[in-house]
Amino acid sequence: MVTIGVYGFSGESFLQRLRHADVGLLLDVRQRRGVRGPEYAWANSRRLRTALAGARIAYEHHLELAPTTELRRLQYAEDDRQGVGKRSRRELAADYTRRYTTEILDHADLTPIVAALPGSGTAALLCVERDPGACHRSLIAQRLAERHGVTIEHLLPW
Repeated sequence: MVTIGVYGFSGESFLQRLRHADVGLLLDVRQRRGVRGPEYAWANSRRLRTALAGARIAYEHHLELAPTTELRRLQYAEDDRQGVGKRSRRELAADYTRRYTTEILDHADLTPIVAALPGSGTAALLCVERDPGACHRSLIAQRLAERHGVTIEHLLPW
């Protein structure tokens, strides 16, 4: 399994990165499946699903793994306190990590996701942040590695 964010990619470079990693299934773990800014319009749900279908990459949305609005606001408050933006964040706030883990991840059954992983090819966890350590997808990936033995690679823009 791999993880990937939106920031730092164009629509074409994103698809190229997925193809290079042999991704056949993309698991979207965003609460809101849109991204602000015209340079990321390609990552909005409808456009992204169309592009993935053209690349023969299956798409699933896993809202149950997305952070709540309250949790997102908690992270944004910490970003403001540290003077960093969502696109420049390098790590998650400790309180956000703790609460995401106890409120969402500890209640999520990841077994069906593991069972649905492609027999050949790779699955990708998608959110928006460029750096996996700045995104909840890294927490999901860590849980999959620790409890299900899934090998994880984090894809970054080239």
